[in-house]
Amino acid sequence: MLRRLLLALMFTAAAAPALANDSIAELGTGGLVLSRSDVVAMEKEDLFISRDKVTVDYVFRNSSDQDVSTIVAFPMPDIEGNPYEMPSIPRMDEDNFLGFEVSVDGQPVKPELEHRAIAVGIDISDELKANNVPFYPFGDGTTKALEALPQQVADDWLNRGIMIIDEYDDGSGMKKVRTPFWQLRSTYWWRMVFPAGKSVKVAHSYQPSVGGTVGLTFLDDGKFQGATYDDYKRRYCMDSSFESAVLKEVGKTADGSPTFYENRIAYILRTGGNWASGNIGDFTLTIDKGDPDSLLTFCGKNVEKIGPTTFRMKASDFYPDTDLDILILTRPGNATEGGN
Repeated sequence: MLRRLLLALMFTAAAAPALANDSIAELGTGGLVLSRSDVVAMEKEDLFISRDKVTVDYVFRNSSDQDVSTIVAFPMPDIEGNPYEMPSIPRMDEDNFLGFEVSVDGQPVKPELEHRAIAVGIDISDELKANNVPFYPFGDGTTKALEALPQQVADDWLNRGIMIIDEYDDGSGMKKVRTPFWQLRSTYWWRMVFPAGKSVKVAHSYQPSVGGTVGLTFLDDGKFQGATYDDYKRRYCMDSSFESAVLKEVGKTADGSPTFYENRIAYILRTGGNWASGNIGDFTLTIDKGDPDSLLTFCGKNVEKIGPTTFRMKASDFYPDTDLDILILTRPGNATEGGN
């Protein structure tokens, strides 16, 4: 209930006053993971990131004289079934909550999906199945299934930390609801053959989990200061030109409404590296901030602006030793609804 309330507050009309602690967390997501191979190299990776979509185009090459059969996986971000945490989930009530799609040499692939549920470090997947409880923690079907549990089972799950009782007032009085408290771990995977001496094109796409905050959390009393600012400066490499652009917009609205909304995207670059040498021969990153009036900052080298809203970074023999955090500041009317 708390999660749905904050989502509603985040994306109300632009005239709504800023609420300093209204925040939805982004879920870090990355690219493909291969079983370890010393002969399959990644020749090329084109990574495109926007608030609405992430697309990744790879070219792999098997340099050996024998075909290589391996498993390729796409780890979905873990979801914590916690009513007090606010993850951004693009597609609520769906197993494929990011809308993941993949193709090999232009042909769609239907990957397998493995779900596991973990509570207090213990795999409880079989228990959920035995009691007809969906693994996805935020779905209405999961709430109904928990409410239908026999009291003996419910008491056991409460004692073991599998679920908790969430108490809230929905306007008609206090409610006590059985609520998931497990972690959902999901992975898409499929088997692939990399032919000897040949290149293979693999492409995948999904809708990113975009964190958001009403107003600016790194600005305190009109100044860049505090722990959040220090953290953001490290994570997003905010420079003087970005900060100057922010200060120009602060306080322009007479009614006290927020000038900007924060949009945060986390991309895990380090999930890969199981290919030959671990380097990417030709790496291209393109980021689209979506609106010309939006502000963008992230840590990158030799970044160039290639369009009104797009920025590009290119590198050769690229080794992904750090992850990528992106901050986009949007006008209230252009704020993302990725978590709704």
